[in-house]
Parts: sequence; structure tokens; C-alpha cells
Amino acid sequence: MRLLTAAYLLIQLSILGPMSNAQINTSSIEIIRDQYGVPHIFGTTDQETAYGLAWAHAEDDFKTIQETFLPAKGMLGQHLGKKGVILDYLVELLRCKEAVEMNYATLSPEVIALIKGYTEGLNAYAKNHPEEVLVKGCFPMTVKEYLIGFNLVIHFYTDSGNIIRDLFSNKVEPLNQKEENVQDKKIGSNAFAISRTKTQEGKTYFNVNTHQPLNGSFAWYEAHVVSDEGWNMLGGLFPGSPCPFIGTNEFLGWTHTYNYPDLIDTYQLEMHPKEKNKYRFDSCWLALEKRTVKLTSKLLGKINIKVKKEALWCKYGPVIKNKSGYFSFHSGAFDKITAIDQWYHMNKATDWQSFNKALNMMGVPRFNVMYADRKDTIYYLSNALLPIRKGDYQWDELLPGNTASTLTQAYHKLEELPQMVNPKCGYLFNTNNSPFNCTSAEENLIESDFDSTFSYRDGPNNRSQRFMELMAKYDLLTYADFKRIKYDQQYPKPIIAPFDVNGVFQLNASEHPKLAKLITVFQKWDYKGNVENIGAAHWRVFYPFLRDIVEEKKIDKEAPTPKVLVIEALEKTASYFKKHFGKLDVPLGDFQKHIRGDIQMPLSGLEDVIAAINVSPHQKGITKATSGESYIMLIKYSDDGVELETIVPYGASNRKNSIHYSDQMESYRNHQLKKMTLDESTIRKEAVKIYHPH
Repeated sequence: MRLLTAAYLLIQLSILGPMSNAQINTSSIEIIRDQYGVPHIFGTTDQETAYGLAWAHAEDDFKTIQETFLPAKGMLGQHLGKKGVILDYLVELLRCKEAVEMNYATLSPEVIALIKGYTEGLNAYAKNHPEEVLVKGCFPMTVKEYLIGFNLVIHFYTDSGNIIRDLFSNKVEPLNQKEENVQDKKIGSNAFAISRTKTQEGKTYFNVNTHQPLNGSFAWYEAHVVSDEGWNMLGGLFPGSPCPFIGTNEFLGWTHTYNYPDLIDTYQLEMHPKEKNKYRFDSCWLALEKRTVKLTSKLLGKINIKVKKEALWCKYGPVIKNKSGYFSFHSGAFDKITAIDQWYHMNKATDWQSFNKALNMMGVPRFNVMYADRKDTIYYLSNALLPIRKGDYQWDELLPGNTASTLTQAYHKLEELPQMVNPKCGYLFNTNNSPFNCTSAEENLIESDFDSTFSYRDGPNNRSQRFMELMAKYDLLTYADFKRIKYDQQYPKPIIAPFDVNGVFQLNASEHPKLAKLITVFQKWDYKGNVENIGAAHWRVFYPFLRDIVEEKKIDKEAPTPKVLVIEALEKTASYFKKHFGKLDVPLGDFQKHIRGDIQMPLSGLEDVIAAINVSPHQKGITKATSGESYIMLIKYSDDGVELETIVPYGASNRKNSIHYSDQMESYRNHQLKKMTLDESTIRKEAVKIYHPH
């Protein structure tokens, strides 16, 4: 670390006052690019380092960062048209500005200084590169505008987006028509923490392995941030973040996986029978708060049109009117803006106690937390900002919006949530499965010990079943064993799905001569997703066909899927391959590709295997990887330090003219990782480029 004498620091503070108000000295900020283009940012203070992070990330992906925060100024519509206007409107509907104003004082001075440094870095980059600014006048950005944009992002972490979508599309049924709602959950992300007692070399193994989109606002960016104030963190962050959300410092690390408790309460309002826009609240009739939102949308190139839309609000939160009535919902994002504060303090933690103190801030609204450190503490938490719910209501269904008894008043504390530290078996895991299956069967948490209104919807999945199968084979793991588990791409038997999918393996091929070859392939399939695997390619096409048929015909998902529907899905599968490839014998790697720019390469992996890959149609029958395995970090902790290796799907830069646009693709698809380090001397020795953000 560059040395800064105590005397100089005291003089600087006495002259300049608090760093949040000081002028950033860019000459004391260094951006060091390694051979992969990963930025290692060094600053005297955390604020300076955040400035350098903003500059470095803007060099690699300024466009996506801007798109994240343009809604805070109501300007995304001027860039993206109708799609952008929707997000501009949501900032007003969800009252993100008011949430920031009401809760600004709850933020620590340290994180305000951090965000100030970050926004100044973005502002400076925009000033120096005006040709890259997406909408004229969108810079400079203030700290509060940053927080408004971040509050909108946090809403999407709390399921607000799904609720709004369902309400506007009239998918939430009124109380007198409410039926069991099967929620379609996107699954992904793995976290494994293995204690020294379970490894042959006596080191703690940790798998940081979230499954995110490979591109866009929620795709990981890898960066290393270091300051003389004790910040030394390498990890993954999203565009617009002033600090990593997952990764490791020199003492400890953590990662997140998605969880599915009941985070949001949704209400049907009782409207006045005669007076418009009045609703009952206990014994009173209250008027809905109404405002007119002025929006601007791009139309036909550079032509902008003005749009006005009404935004309603009630005691519970935003109000949405559809064909069935008036509805509202409440999210923790209305009450707290401290998620970024908590993540920052998790970055700065130096041991289990300080990390736990950061968790107690309860600012991050959801996500499992998996933790490991150099002292061999391993920990799992099913984190969520969950309302304290009292009263005889079905809290996981549509609630009556006419009483204070359903109104969110407070939230559960950290110690009330499902969590476990240092199980005797020596391992913890989560694959988006139930928090009550996070370790060995003998030590698992018991759901009945927790508040029933948590209503966890997470059950077993293929990754959790497969992980348990694999762990049962080992008394002690080598690091090679650990890697094999992390990169496993095989389904358990039977395959787990929201409906019965295993009937295809019991069909009699002789009864269906036109499909006999395809049926035989399935029955001989080894359930693996390697690139040479023909059965994997067929499964990749067959499964979504069958899923769509089951959904369309509203088949009972608890019952065996009728054979006639399985045959229909098989016929569609056969037609697909014959149309696009002229044959059935198509290996997965011919059908499924890792693509960026002009580069296409075969890619292994299936949905909900441990090393999962999700795909979308590309062209001529070929599919393209779009989510799943994203930022990967494998760590070994010991008394001697931290050993780590990482990989990203494409490269460090999102700019097509960069040599780092696609330079990690080959390693990614071959399940190879790059060595990384937190050591400054090694970073400087191996540096490809060192510069200041000027």
C-alpha cells in the first residue's frame, strides 16, 4: 500500500475539513489494469477509491451505468422511448425521491462520502467524454439523485417489479376470486462454504457463484478496490455500484443467492360506493393522494413527446387501478435506503463480529448470505426484510386494504431469521433451495421454529439434490473435488420440475415408431449437459415445449403429465431438429453457443444443473447463453492468507473495440479460472497499465 504519513493526513483533514466536502485529488488515485483488463483501484481514502472505480467502470461500460440512473432524473424515456418512460414513471409511482428525502439521515457519513466520490468520478468522466453522454443535461449527478436511482434498483430486488407487472396486467385476482397462485420463479446461484475439518489440506473452501444475466444492468463487473483506510476488496458489482456486492477482502468473503420469502404485502382497497377516489381505512373514508407525472419519451429518432400520467398513493403505498378494482402494496424499499450502506460496511469488515454488525443494519432487502473467513468461520443466513405480521390473515395472499391491522409497522430483526454458523458436518450450501436444507440432514434448521408468516416458497431443486448426492461421496474434499462439484452439470434422478417431466423416460419406444429414435435417446441419456451430449440437446428443446403445453392446457401440476402431451412435446422436438439441422443426432454444442460479437463457441450446461446455463433463441435454430454461470470466484482461506481465482463470461470491458471484450470467453467455456490476488506488490509487478483518472 502506498504510504501516507499520519502527519500529512492530519494536515489534510485540518485544512480541507471532512473528506465528503473535500476536492478529490485525482493524482493520488491510481488505476492499475492487469493482463485481463481488470481494474485495481488504489486511493488514499475510500472516497478517492470510489472516484477511481467510477472512472474505470465508465471506461468499460459507461452506457449501462447511465441507463441505471437516468430514471432518477426522469430521462430514460428520452434515451429508450416507451421502455424508458415506464421506469421514469415508476420512480414517481414508487416515490423513490420521497424515500430518499425521508431516510437520508439514516445513512452513515462514510457511505455518503463514498457515494459523493463515486458520483464525482462519473461526473468527471462525463465532462471529459461528452460524446458518450446518452441524454443532454443528465450530468452532473448529485448524491441524492444517485440514491433515487439506487432505490428503484432495490425495489426490483424486493419483487416490486413483479407485483406492478401483475397488477397492471390484471393478473392479481380480487379477494372474492383469489385462488392458489403458482409463482414462476427464475432459479439460479450457488454458494458453498466448506470448513477446514472437511478438506484434506486443512483450508476453508468457498464458492462465490451467482447466476445472473451475462449482459445488462444486472451483469457482474469485476473490480478490486483498495485504500489507505483499510479497504481491500476484490469482487463483483453491478453497473453503478460504488463497492462490490460479493467477493473477498484479505480477511473474509461472502456471496448472495436469491431467496423467496413473502417480502411484499398486496392489498385490495375498499372504495367508496359513490365518492370517487376515496377508500375505507378503519372507520374513515380517505382520499387517494393524486399527482400528475410529466414524462418525456423519444419518438422517431430525436423527436421527444410529452406524456402525462396519473400516480396514486394510499396508506399502504402506491395504488394501481385495473379491471378488478384498486390495489396497493408495501415494500421495505419504501422505508429503507441503507442497502448500499450495509454492503459498504460488509466490504470493510475484518472478522465475523464486524461482519455480523454490518448484517444487523438490515438494509439489504433480501438474498441468502453465505460467508467464510480465514479463521474458518462459515455462516449461512436467509436474509430478508420481513414485516412483523399479526392478526388472523392469510398473509401470503391478497389482503384487505381497509384496516390498519394489515399495515406494515415494523420488521423482524436479524436474530429472528433462519441462519446457521459452523455446523459440525463442516459444510453449508444454498442453491436457491429452502433455508431449512442448508447443511447435513441431522443439523438442518426446522421451519416450525420460525414465524409462519415468512412463508418461504423455496423448495428442493435439482442443484440442491445433486449437491447432496455429491457431498455424500466424500469424508474429506481435495480442492480438485471441490472444483468438480462446483462445475458439475448432471441432473439427479428423478429430475425436479414444477410439473411431472419424468414420464418421457418410461415411454415404450416400440409403441411410437415415428418417435422411437428420439425416445431411445432420452432413455439412454446420462442426464449430463456436456457439449458432446445429444440427449442434453434434445432435453434443452423438449422441456420448454412440454412446459408450455402444460401451462396452456392448465394441467394439474401435481398429477402425472398425460402421455399424449409428452408425445406432443416429443413431436415438436423432432420437428425442431429436422427443420433447423436436418437430423436428430445433434450434440448440445452444435445447438447451444457462447456468443459475443463475431465469436461463437460450443457451450455446455443446462437449466438448473449446478453449473447452469440458460439460453435464448439466436438464429437458425441455434441458442445463445444469456444467463446462468456469470461471475465465478473460488477461494481458499487459511492462516497464511487468501488464495483465489475468478472468471467472467466475456471480459472486463463492454466496449467492442477493447481487447478485453471477449478475452475470457475461452477460459469460461472450458471451466478454467484466472489467478487473482489482493497483494499490491504482485499487482504492480504484473501490471499492464498504471494511470490516474484524468
